[in-house]
Amino acid sequence: MITRYHAKYYAQLLSQKSVGDNLQNLSQSLLNSAVDINPHQIDAALFAFKSPLSKGVVLADEVGLGKTIEAGLVLCQMWSTGKRKIIIVCPASLRKQWSFELAEKFGIASEILDAKVFNAYVAEGKNPFSYNRVIICSYNFAAKKKAEVLRHGFDLAIVDEAHKLRNVYRKSARTAADVRDALAGTKKLLLTATPFQNSLMELYGLTTVIDPNFFGSEKTFRRDYGNGENIDELRFRIKPLFTRTLRKDVKEYINYTKRLPLTQKFTSTDEEYELYEDVSEFLRREDIYSVPAGQRKLTTMIIRKILASSIFALISTLTHIRERLERMLKKEQMERFDADELLGDDEPDFMADVEEDTEDSYEETDMFDEDDAISIPKLKAEIALLNSFIAKAKKIRKESKAEALLAALKESFKIQSKSGAQRKALIFTESTKTQAFLRDSLEANGYEGKIVLFNGKASEPQTNEIYKKWCDAHPDKVSGIKAADRRAAIVDYFKNSAEIMIATEAASEGLNLQFCSLVINYDLPWNPQRIEQRIGRCHRYGQKYDVVVVNFINTRNYADVRVFDLLCKKFKLFDDVFGASDEVLGKADSIDFESRILQIYQQCRSKEEIDAAFEKLQNDMQEEIDTRMDEVRKQVIEHFDINVQEHLRTTKDATGAFLNRYQHIFWELTKFVLSSEAVFDDAKHTFRLQVPVAGCKKGVYCMLNASDSEGIPYRLSHPLAQHVLNTALSLDTEDGAEIHFSEKAMQMNATLPEYLQDQEGYLIMAQLKVASVEEEQYTIFTAMTEQGRTLSQDDCEKLFLNGGRESSVEAIPLRILDSLQQNSERRCAAKLKMIDERNLGYFQQEETRIFNWERDMLNGLEEELSTVKKAILQAERDALRADSIQAKLEAQQHVDELNRKKRRLRNELDDKEDDVSIMRRNMIAELQKRIISQADSAKVFIIHFSTKV
Repeated sequence: MITRYHAKYYAQLLSQKSVGDNLQNLSQSLLNSAVDINPHQIDAALFAFKSPLSKGVVLADEVGLGKTIEAGLVLCQMWSTGKRKIIIVCPASLRKQWSFELAEKFGIASEILDAKVFNAYVAEGKNPFSYNRVIICSYNFAAKKKAEVLRHGFDLAIVDEAHKLRNVYRKSARTAADVRDALAGTKKLLLTATPFQNSLMELYGLTTVIDPNFFGSEKTFRRDYGNGENIDELRFRIKPLFTRTLRKDVKEYINYTKRLPLTQKFTSTDEEYELYEDVSEFLRREDIYSVPAGQRKLTTMIIRKILASSIFALISTLTHIRERLERMLKKEQMERFDADELLGDDEPDFMADVEEDTEDSYEETDMFDEDDAISIPKLKAEIALLNSFIAKAKKIRKESKAEALLAALKESFKIQSKSGAQRKALIFTESTKTQAFLRDSLEANGYEGKIVLFNGKASEPQTNEIYKKWCDAHPDKVSGIKAADRRAAIVDYFKNSAEIMIATEAASEGLNLQFCSLVINYDLPWNPQRIEQRIGRCHRYGQKYDVVVVNFINTRNYADVRVFDLLCKKFKLFDDVFGASDEVLGKADSIDFESRILQIYQQCRSKEEIDAAFEKLQNDMQEEIDTRMDEVRKQVIEHFDINVQEHLRTTKDATGAFLNRYQHIFWELTKFVLSSEAVFDDAKHTFRLQVPVAGCKKGVYCMLNASDSEGIPYRLSHPLAQHVLNTALSLDTEDGAEIHFSEKAMQMNATLPEYLQDQEGYLIMAQLKVASVEEEQYTIFTAMTEQGRTLSQDDCEKLFLNGGRESSVEAIPLRILDSLQQNSERRCAAKLKMIDERNLGYFQQEETRIFNWERDMLNGLEEELSTVKKAILQAERDALRADSIQAKLEAQQHVDELNRKKRRLRNELDDKEDDVSIMRRNMIAELQKRIISQADSAKVFIIHFSTKV
């Protein structure tokens, strides 16, 4: 039981803003996060808040350590404190995953902006960036819309897979430069496990994305550090920008399970092989109407992927192509090509994923002209050829790969049974047609009633039935966001009822299926990132068992064999604890791996041609193993703290204590404010709201740390929680109340020190507001016992962690009142002094950075002048050694030219010294403006307290 004085203090504590790398500065995000947070993730998030004057940091943890969670904590904290102009720039294939992670783990709304959505807003006269949600976009979109992004002025930009920007200093890296320019002036979080790989110049590139004035010019950086020299100095300079945790440092509290590969080989029948070869040869032709020249890559990619998926899907696609050609024949003219028509309305996931995967790779043009002449005989022959393909396909009653799937399931379920894992399988396919085919095939072979489908279609009958039943059974879980609720319903059904989920790529992003330990790739994407996402649905933090990963190889298709071999050996997607490394995935992205694979399928027919092409691809991917650069990488960005493991243990303990305290405060405050509207279960940390409050529906709500998660997630950002906070902040707390504190009145174990037991005294609570580099709010306590003992801030906070009851209000004696107020003013002044000293530290750090930048710039100019002086000395020696009058005259002319250049450079140096000095003074002046503090303190209440039993 608490009093209104407790409630007001709790509300102020939960609402207050802080600055710096302390846990208080993560309080909002910790209470809004529905995820187990590890200590290294807390450290990384706090690192991002270390200096409010910083322009950004690089979170460079090794792969698999949850950089997304680290960035999410920072994002959530900024969102909770009112800084809501936030953008996430990531590869196109990761946009949905970011959206789901924000919604599921932090309860934050987002929108994926692409050209289509952007243009729709503009057509309606709306600003696409001006709504209250996080913006998520691809690199390509941010680059193309750089003027609009820059104009909006975001509070925070998160850049995922930031190694894509490493070479931004090169003239050829146009997209990277455009992304950098779009985010100029915005605080940034760059996420990458590989801030540099082959050269320290890549490290320079990333620092210029954060702050173009962190180092001097590219030339001076290359001179000072490019060859691995001056490593200690470089390490010291970049320490404020980079934080990195290694997997070996977190083994104590993260248990990683393995990936167990199971390769199911099969041999296609003669009929299947003949159909594959016929269609492949057809796709290699460059004079067909089925594949328009202007969209050849995209169209061929789609048909190739369908061809590898299933004959059932191929029939549908070939039929759609034939229908388009028949319309052209009827009209006797060209028809505009739409890639969506290849698949009809049944493949929304497939089309979206192909477009995502190709968005940043190449652009194709619509070369349609309805007046282009067509050859009727040629068109008729092509339609006849398509009819022959369809006829051959329909004759094939059983697919060899589908038969192999049955064998793979049987073997995989045996492995699960031996390990004690649940009998669950997640089967991925890129096509909804193949998905339907697999469902029918499995149901006919003993799995009827044990299968659930997951795709992007809203019209699936089974899904609609599952969704309706879930809503009826769990009204408290219904969020009102239909797409999210449908996903939750399907996952719940898979977890508790079905044995097999057959999913399209819609499930590869955002779903957490740790209860399943079997992933089957029925068809294999050529994009390694997509394969990693698929496996990551099950092989992730929280998985208790080794995850079996099944892949199929058609032994009659040599190109398929080589693709799988490359994915397996080079990428280590299937049998490593951590899957593909960021280094390898980044390299694949840089050489456009997916397009290269398509090129091989299109151009290579014989075994020798295929081998040669794959050798070339592997050579392009093969990185020279520079052991010296590997050592440099370790020296520069690893082990900033030599006692990493001990530090992480301390962080874990501190975070646990902090969360226990704040969750307790949040729970007790909610109980106090909603005492007449809700029934509370202290054991489960859930409550039932019996009437609607502040627009929030009645039902069961559960704290994020609740033992029973059946209910509406109740986090600090929830509208009901905001109502609780606002109600408590507006409570009338008059001076002079008698508060009896009691350890027994509260469930939390907050034992008072002996000197505070059986005591009486007086306490004043004040609120200090500071505006300097950021807005800050602090609760300042001042108290003393009736025996005259002064109590510390910590003592007073412990008092309020105990329950209490309130009795009559009486006037505080004037001498006590004066003494308390004077002491309170002194404590506020002491707090302000600490803030000023802290701000001075921020200022000095930035001032040092600016002076280093000035030194870099001037040293570069002086070096150029020195080079000319040396050239003059050499030219004068050459003139003295001239063996003819003509040679002497020419040598002297060269000396004169160099002297003129020297004078010009000296004048330029003087001018640039002045320019750099002015820039430095302007930077420091801007810092000084931000560092000036304005403070205001106000009394909240004064009480008489007692701890007597």
